[in-house]
Amino acid sequence: MPELPEVETVRRGLTNLVAGRTVESTEVRWEKIVGGLTAEEFDQALCNQTILKIDRRGKYLLFRFTGDITMVSHLRMEGSYYTVPAGTEPGKHDLVTFHLDHGVDLFYRDTRKFGRMNVVPNDQVMTVAGLATIGPEPTESDLTINYMISEFGKSKMHVKPFLLNQNHIAGLGNIYVDETLWQSKIHPLTAANQLTVEELTILRKNIIAELARATEHHGTTVHSFTNVFGNAGEFQNELQVYGRVGEPCLRCGTPLIKTKVAQRGTTYCPVCQVERTK
Repeated sequence: MPELPEVETVRRGLTNLVAGRTVESTEVRWEKIVGGLTAEEFDQALCNQTILKIDRRGKYLLFRFTGDITMVSHLRMEGSYYTVPAGTEPGKHDLVTFHLDHGVDLFYRDTRKFGRMNVVPNDQVMTVAGLATIGPEPTESDLTINYMISEFGKSKMHVKPFLLNQNHIAGLGNIYVDETLWQSKIHPLTAANQLTVEELTILRKNIIAELARATEHHGTTVHSFTNVFGNAGEFQNELQVYGRVGEPCLRCGTPLIKTKVAQRGTTYCPVCQVERTK
């Protein structure tokens, strides 16, 4: 699933390609994608509306249109956008076409069909499922240490699933949780409320820095992620633990091991990330 750096990479690409363009019509080939609307209703909502800009909140893309409406788009596992010349025949997995002005079509492709698009009035964006309870962005201004101390202190949940829960911090997924826990020397099964203020301070710093660094490298491509230009990310070349099971820890040389935490594959160093006694 694309995480914050990948979604931000898509947002930046879409801004360059389609911001300022007007939707002349749409075609929906899988109605479950469009948030309970019929294909006709989706078309009526967006037809003749101009894309003013594209924002992001966590892993959600927010297409801001004229008419005081926003299309909230979640890519889920395999969703992607790309542009083609008008009249290009859609492929098997191109589920939505936005026919734009000036001879451009925007395709939404999703091999798994898990992605969702919700068209809502601007003042109802934060009522969309997932956004209504989303946590702060992993930035210096939004993710404060006081918030970390308060939020982590309330939960006995293992820190890995705690971080994966978008209600606590927006945008983190399996890759960057493994990376930042390793950087912070925290075992993934540590209870959130066991972390000290010093550990939370280090974890916060690493989360903010890692996601910023991954974004500047255009995200991580492990399986299929590409940006709107069809290019893979570059951050997979920078990963320190994810995907390196059995290889030596870059800090101590111990072979990295993999286990399951909350049903998610989890790679860590058994020496640097010591499991705590309860």
